[in-house]
Amino acid sequence: MTLLLTVFAAVVTTVIWYNRKNDEMKLNVLMFMFWGASLMWLVDAIFEYSELRAEYFAPSVEDMINDSFLGLSVIAFALVIWIVYVLIKDPKGTVKRAITEK
Repeated sequence: MTLLLTVFAAVVTTVIWYNRKNDEMKLNVLMFMFWGASLMWLVDAIFEYSELRAEYFAPSVEDMINDSFLGLSVIAFALVIWIVYVLIKDPKGTVKRAITEK
């Protein structure tokens, strides 16, 4: 489930990034974080399959729920990192204006 969720997030982010005229919000950073996480979970899946073989395709409900929470946590953490990155880079100057106005 972690692989599926991160690949889905990576594809959605890639489509949004590709269809934008400019990249002021630095979506490329978020896109590469999701693709990196997807690659990490793919390698994990390959090694887990090499150990479990056919059992890999029949996970218990508890394992699927745990993997779903882990996948959602990875997505949420990537979004938090991206928001902090955008706030630090401040491409539109919004944070700088808010600080200098006071």
